[in-house]
Amino acid sequence: MPFSLTYRLRIYISILLVILVAGILGLMGTEGFSPFDAFYFIIVTIATVGYGDIYPITPAGKLIVIAIILLGVGCFVGVVANAIESMLESRERTQRLQKLNMIIGVFYSELGTKLLKKFSAHDASVNEIRAALIVSNNWSNRDFSQAEKLLAHHGYNLNSRDMNLEDLHAFLSHHKGFLLALLENPQLIEHGSFTPLLQAVFHLAEELISRERLKDLPAADYAHLSGDLNRVYGLLTREWLTYMKYLKNNYPYLFSLAMRTNPFDTEASVIVQ
Repeated sequence: MPFSLTYRLRIYISILLVILVAGILGLMGTEGFSPFDAFYFIIVTIATVGYGDIYPITPAGKLIVIAIILLGVGCFVGVVANAIESMLESRERTQRLQKLNMIIGVFYSELGTKLLKKFSAHDASVNEIRAALIVSNNWSNRDFSQAEKLLAHHGYNLNSRDMNLEDLHAFLSHHKGFLLALLENPQLIEHGSFTPLLQAVFHLAEELISRERLKDLPAADYAHLSGDLNRVYGLLTREWLTYMKYLKNNYPYLFSLAMRTNPFDTEASVIVQ
């Protein structure tokens, strides 16, 4: 398995530090250099500058310098090359994540927020999490972390018998093409939690669409649909909170609209008061 870029960079830096320390000690012992002069000499040597103002005299010192050149120059070049590559990769990753979050924003605008409103309206235990999801401008990363912990332990209690399954069927059927387009987007591979959410929503849509009728179902089938509903509800809520954190930290104007349409806030209004 090939080493990751970060791992390779750590290896190069570690080897370079060993060469640096060993070279300083060796030159101090063989040439009588001060620690600073030895450090200075090694740096200008491995950087291929070589001013020539300090140079080894003894055979042992010259052997040490040969070893520094053979090992140190390659490591120094490796550190520089991998550091540059790491910065470029980080920038590209940031750009990919920005595009991905744009996709997530479109998902919640078209589908996700409306689903959350439908689900939260039928969640008997929604009051246990409602207050924790009224996100505001005053929230810190710690507040988001506390809300995430609460959601992770919350029991989602949607009962398919209490839901208007025909209305949900029509809603998801209307957006099935939209869901397919999102699932075909290669950007989603970058996101470990949003893709399972999409798959869960698409599966729920398929379950509802595949049934000829959605009333007077057997108890076992209602239980099966309840499981699908709660899977979507849990993933949808946790991903929504993550997206709110991203908006708050990066796009205050989008965050403002999201909070004025907060599906968990019964007093939310898009009208700015």
